[in-house]
Amino acid sequence: MNNHNLKWIFLIILSVIWGSSFVLMKIAIDNGLSALQLGALRIVICSLFLFVIGFNQIKKIRKKHVKWVALSAFLGTFFPVFLFSYAHTQIDSSIASILNSLTPLNTIIFGYLAFSSKFTKNQLLGVLTGLTGTVILIILSKGLNPNQNYLYSLLVLAASICYAFNVHIIKKHLQDLNPISIAVGNFIVIFIPSAIMLYFTKFFDLDFSNNYKIKNAIISVLALAVFGTGIAKIMFNKLVQIATPIFASSVTYTIPIVAVILGTLYGEKLNMLQLIAAGIILLGVYLANKKAKKSPK
Repeated sequence: MNNHNLKWIFLIILSVIWGSSFVLMKIAIDNGLSALQLGALRIVICSLFLFVIGFNQIKKIRKKHVKWVALSAFLGTFFPVFLFSYAHTQIDSSIASILNSLTPLNTIIFGYLAFSSKFTKNQLLGVLTGLTGTVILIILSKGLNPNQNYLYSLLVLAASICYAFNVHIIKKHLQDLNPISIAVGNFIVIFIPSAIMLYFTKFFDLDFSNNYKIKNAIISVLALAVFGTGIAKIMFNKLVQIATPIFASSVTYTIPIVAVILGTLYGEKLNMLQLIAAGIILLGVYLANKKAKKSPK
């Protein structure tokens, strides 16, 4: 299969997996796990999964790759995992997924600032439109759910910036390394600090035998770790390599569709004005990715 078709297949699969991940995080939090427990357990389980299926791929990582694999580990996984975990303690999963759609805009902004990528008028217009939609969404959501602390939305924005940097790092510095090697290398770096964190959260003191809610939380994290982090991480690394950074980050266009549907089924509130604000954000992403028309000669 050629790369053109493959990138679209990856985009669709990742949209479904990551769209579901937002609700799985919310379920884990609502069923008794703390943000630290959720984040650390997710990384530990995913690490063990990746070590089993691809540890032999680590030998392909060369000395020139090491620092970039380590940086990718923290920016692409470690920090975002905990930022999203804390965000889900205060805001709905559907709102978090919509705010995460700013990742392509941040990819453009920080690509320009840190990686000397070109910045077009369409992209500038898209960035401004997307940011406008973000502000409107946060204000509207605060009015609909006054008991939620929408300052935690800033954690989602911070995570999307981390993702933006990670996309450019993979594209620029890890293009010649296969996706499984990148993923396994990432988790070798963050496994030990996450395992230590998990131990000190007193996770192992929880009652696993008779606590139905904790069992639900563990099942959610297991699915989140294996599919939402492990398998999706490998697929995304491959997507970055066969497509442009902007296309790869465009997976966040469709993630909110899945997340909002599942969030609504889970009982989260979302009104028409919030959906309009979400539409403004996605319009901004579209404008930022729209190719300028060539002037006739």
